[in-house]
Amino acid sequence: MSFGQNYENQKNNPYAALAQNYTVPAAQASVSDRLSFIRMTYLHLAGAVCAFVAIETVLFTLFKDQVISLMPSLGGMMWLVVLGAFMGATFLANRWAHSETSRGMQYLGLALYVVAWAVIFTPIITIAITRYPGDTPFTGAVGSAGLITAIVFAGLTLTVFVTQVDFSFLRMALVLASLAAFGAIIAGTVLGLDIFGVLFSTLMIVLAAGYILYDTSNVLHHYRTDQYVGASLALFSGVAMLFWYVLRLVMILQRD
Repeated sequence: MSFGQNYENQKNNPYAALAQNYTVPAAQASVSDRLSFIRMTYLHLAGAVCAFVAIETVLFTLFKDQVISLMPSLGGMMWLVVLGAFMGATFLANRWAHSETSRGMQYLGLALYVVAWAVIFTPIITIAITRYPGDTPFTGAVGSAGLITAIVFAGLTLTVFVTQVDFSFLRMALVLASLAAFGAIIAGTVLGLDIFGVLFSTLMIVLAAGYILYDTSNVLHHYRTDQYVGASLALFSGVAMLFWYVLRLVMILQRD
């Protein structure tokens, strides 16, 4: 549709311009709609993080002893099964969260994703709290990792918002790096290799930071203004991944 045709349609239909604001990328929407979209995206992200903390607290409180007793008996193949289930939940959650059919389906996808991350985080959170509690909330492994994650996320977000750079060019590099990391995780688990050291955790932190830059720039440049649920899921994914590997790195350093 040409610009002239689009203008005529909007002139003849007073609701066309209003509808178009919700079907174009946020970068092309009006200032008020763009700001509303960004605000809704980060409110949903904050809600997802709070829900994750609440679910994790409940899981740790109710199942701490069971997790501790089961961990020595969990072999590498069992972890691959868990990882496979998590990937399946991730695929389904992303599909639902970006659904065009209903807002309820989008929220269901976001909820499923938060629950999946909370479940897979339970073992490492249990180890971190029981073995590396610290004297204060921010000297323990979990508190330290949470603070570092928040600072890094804020810095990356500020970088994108200030520079206005479109980091979509990172997509292929992030995909290839993710495939390489996934292959290394599978190989290390099957072969019984200890690859999850300082170097691997650091590289994964860099990868998570790349995803945060990529997804944040998508919020500014590519998501439509009605896609704040899917956008918040994408950002939550990067935050959760960043927190996971920062926590691993903190635990390694405190252990040494």
